[in-house]
Amino acid sequence: MSVDFNVTAEIRKDVGKGASRRLRQAGKVPGILYGAGKEAVSLIMEHNHIMHHLEHEAFYSHILNVSIDGKAQKAVLKDVQRHPAKPVIMHVDFLRVSETNKIHMHVPLHFINGDIAPGVKIDGGLVSHLMSSVDIVCLAKDLPEFLEVDLANMKVGESLHLSDIKLPQGVEIPALAQGPDHDLPVVSIHVKKAGLEEEVKPAVVAEAAAPETPSES
Repeated sequence: MSVDFNVTAEIRKDVGKGASRRLRQAGKVPGILYGAGKEAVSLIMEHNHIMHHLEHEAFYSHILNVSIDGKAQKAVLKDVQRHPAKPVIMHVDFLRVSETNKIHMHVPLHFINGDIAPGVKIDGGLVSHLMSSVDIVCLAKDLPEFLEVDLANMKVGESLHLSDIKLPQGVEIPALAQGPDHDLPVVSIHVKKAGLEEEVKPAVVAEAAAPETPSES
């Protein structure tokens, strides 16, 4: 991995809504670190520090160095709670990782070579991105920042599915183990309709910060 993310945190002693409110007013973010068979630890972090990290796509699917009172631990980002109307981070969850336990993560999809796909370059078709991220399972050491989906050979009317994604060694897509019905399309090329000029985008773009309910296996 080409980027290192270092998160500096302190142990939080005061809990409760009132204490959380005071932290946010002071420019801090409450959080928690849990997992790997160890006790959960409540954290305090600088809001601007976390906000800066969250501007990077890789932060959502990267092994992070979480330093608590000077002691570093490996973790991944599992959940971010944001204020519904303000650019404010309300709470952050981190999951410890180990060398032996596999983790479930959402990683972004990067679509490449769409401009040279025959369905686009020759037939003038439009690309539809049907997914923006995918759920994977792997050891921490095998965690990719993103997965590439190569459109170079796609023609009009064709789709690429989850099973068409080239996975790095040690990485699995758990949905594929549930049968053919779960091999969902991730991208397609279709005929341009009259008056439609722009590439079709996903109706909903999932944040790559992992599932709503964190899990560790």
